[in-house]
Amino acid sequence: MSNSYATTGARPTSRWKRFVKSNLLTFLTVVGVFGGTALGLLLKNSAEPWTQREVMYIQYPGDLFLRMLKCLIVPLLVSSITSAIGSLDLSMSKKIAFRAIVYYFTTTICAVILGIILVSTIRPGAGREVNNIGGKATTRQVLTADTLLDLVRNLFPPNIIQATMFQFRTILVPPANATGVPLTQYKITSEFTEGTNVLGLVMFSVVLGTCIGKMREKGKPLLGLFETLSEAMMIITSWVIWISPIGVLFLVAAKLLEMASFVEVLGQLGWYFMTVMLGLILHGFGTISVIFFLTTRKMAFPFIAKMSQVLATAFGTGSSSATMPITIRCLDNMGIDPRVTRFVIPVGATINMDGTALYEAVAALFIAQLRNIHLTFGHIVAVSVTATAASIGAAGIPQAGLITMVMVLDTVGLPAEDVTIIIAVDWLLDRFRTTINVMCDALGTILVNSLSKKDLSGEANGHLELAEPHELVELRPDQKE
Repeated sequence: MSNSYATTGARPTSRWKRFVKSNLLTFLTVVGVFGGTALGLLLKNSAEPWTQREVMYIQYPGDLFLRMLKCLIVPLLVSSITSAIGSLDLSMSKKIAFRAIVYYFTTTICAVILGIILVSTIRPGAGREVNNIGGKATTRQVLTADTLLDLVRNLFPPNIIQATMFQFRTILVPPANATGVPLTQYKITSEFTEGTNVLGLVMFSVVLGTCIGKMREKGKPLLGLFETLSEAMMIITSWVIWISPIGVLFLVAAKLLEMASFVEVLGQLGWYFMTVMLGLILHGFGTISVIFFLTTRKMAFPFIAKMSQVLATAFGTGSSSATMPITIRCLDNMGIDPRVTRFVIPVGATINMDGTALYEAVAALFIAQLRNIHLTFGHIVAVSVTATAASIGAAGIPQAGLITMVMVLDTVGLPAEDVTIIIAVDWLLDRFRTTINVMCDALGTILVNSLSKKDLSGEANGHLELAEPHELVELRPDQKE
């Protein structure tokens, strides 16, 4: 009997215990999603309509979890990108950045094209009326050019401390008699609105990391500071994520309590909802998986299966930025090079919003179909370009796509108020598209890591050649005690 154990390895019970121990958090997070759904439906059907205060009490544990994650975003983002780029030479940083940006741009374009094909084929808004299901949406009058210019302005914040708390945006003020006056003649002002300017922080971190890399020996003390800060943030993340099952449970339950009659809403917006969902599924498990396979010669599904906790957290929080610490930790556990992970994931959480791009293209054409507005090929191309730009400018926070949706509607000449038509189902679609965004970021990191393996190993060998003799014992991977 002992010989059989020696040949087959550990006892089956021991292997089972190790499996449960290593996947316990993932299992609990998934249970939190389904448990929150069950709890929300149970509470919704067991009492009169819940008041805002009662829903707030239910959501309170989830809010605390979300605040903890958001607290980690700025220090983790700055330290991760700076340390990742600073530890690489300039040519290696360029290669990784180029591969990541090409991947993100390709997947975003594919998502928009897929969305346009589906909405043009299914035509979910043709011959239908949508009444009395709209909600309140925050809209503002602004030109598409202003939104794009603000996107570039936020890349270069005037104050890096201010960028951690505020974003710049253009405001158009109507003249005294604004009736019939076009927006181009409105007075141009500006303001700083509350919310982290992630684009500005990413740009600053990239420049600072590049500078540290060029300084070589002189920059090592500063590089050590950011590497230590990044490691400390990941340790704190490992503490916080054990709260994720509880946080996700209460966040999902509270959202279900807030919604109106979902059956009635789906009756009117069902085709729109199914079109977006079909697009997200085809893009996430079709387009991205095909690109991943063609590039790495590996199937994406085993990697997706290992990301269950990340995807469940993304669905529960509805925020790709808040999920970023958990995504980095998951990829570290999968053996991805930390230098790649800490650069590609923060950049992806900022500029790569495939699900948002697809949703905005579908939503704009759906509303045009409802209004019986015929769109030319030029309009559709304009929607494609604008949806891509809008997805880059969308913040990684819940329902941020509604804000940039106004920009896409302006492209086809639709009023900003039409956003209220789709807001009834946006909260649920937002969670699904966030999940696809996060999955795309993670697979992109694995893809870039696979393409960069030879370069990264070559750089490691280069560091060995530059090392002092007494340091080679520690640096050489083939040396064993």
